[in-house]
Amino acid sequence: MKEQNLNLGTNTKKQKRKRGKAYTPHDRLFKQLVETFFEEFMLCFFPDIHQQIDFTHVRFLPKEMFTDVTAGEKREVDILVETKLLGTPCLLIIHLEGQEEYQEQFPERMFLYFSRLYEKYRVKILPIAIFAHGRNLKEPDQFTVELPFKKVLTFSYLVVRLKQKDWREFLRHDNPVAGALMSRAG
Repeated sequence: MKEQNLNLGTNTKKQKRKRGKAYTPHDRLFKQLVETFFEEFMLCFFPDIHQQIDFTHVRFLPKEMFTDVTAGEKREVDILVETKLLGTPCLLIIHLEGQEEYQEQFPERMFLYFSRLYEKYRVKILPIAIFAHGRNLKEPDQFTVELPFKKVLTFSYLVVRLKQKDWREFLRHDNPVAGALMSRAG
């Protein structure tokens, strides 16, 4: 497998080193975990959705790179999975985006990824954010564009807040994803 840098936060390796932080391979390991145990990941965190996915049709799509012209940054989506819903020919792309650090603009970034992915693939997209940082406040799970007289847009996505999960609950699962992520739980 080709080693790829998965940026779970907003900073590049170079930026992290500039700030004095050593780069760790958590992002790459997380991606490998999900790619190896995608079905178990969905079962662990989204059992209702798991029941509706056709796991005989799972294909990991190549990374998508997007340029944020206003910020002058290039960003990659973390994980894209093409699958189908059971009993239908309907294609579905599941977008998994990990987040190691709090970022105020994260909901907007999720919306931009969604809109660009939809523009390219024109299929249903299920966006999921996985928060692994220790911030105690509840991360938003939606992006809203609102005027004083009209709510123009509400975009929402599913969320896994690892630090808000009880690690003891992971012990009850015979699931490799639960075992691997237990140390990230609160």
